[in-house]
Amino acid sequence: MRPANPAQREARCNALLDAAARCFAQSGFVATRTADICLLADMSAGNLFHYFPSKQAVLLALIAREGLEIQQAMDQLLQQQAPLLALQGFLQHVCQLVEDPNYTGLALEIAALSHRDAEVARLARHNDQLLRSGLAALVRQASDLGLTRAELCADQAATWLAALIDGLFTRIAVDPQFTPQTQAPMLQQLALHLLQGN
Repeated sequence: MRPANPAQREARCNALLDAAARCFAQSGFVATRTADICLLADMSAGNLFHYFPSKQAVLLALIAREGLEIQQAMDQLLQQQAPLLALQGFLQHVCQLVEDPNYTGLALEIAALSHRDAEVARLARHNDQLLRSGLAALVRQASDLGLTRAELCADQAATWLAALIDGLFTRIAVDPQFTPQTQAPMLQQLALHLLQGN
């Protein structure tokens, strides 16, 4: 038997995950069939089940992949020299992501499933913790430089920054006229006011 090519395996896994993300975002997890994922990925059902034993496993792999992306984003933020500028850039990037209907649709679907599926909830909470821990570390960096209010609690500030980010997803879901990128300056101002109080 020919040995598996790791790069090829990773590419096929990612193609399946990308296709699943679009299907879950557009049709919902329950309504999506594995055949829909395979069709969009241009792969056979055998390929899908070779990499993932079930549709649930595909969903969990998607959430785990998002966790890695969050961790990478937080690591990059913490390497920058100007923490508040880094935060503003991150919020701008989030606004760009929210305008992608597939990204937003998947995020809302995962949030909804978290109320009914313990394993989805566990991974989603882990990702949320990664985000809040990274933001709290960034706030502490800013505090160490004297850039925030002296009495500010970094963990509480991070929770509210995460809440502002979460709010973007629900706002665009209920208000199609809401355009996050045009609202990015206001979001950045709110974040700075939270941290600096002016």
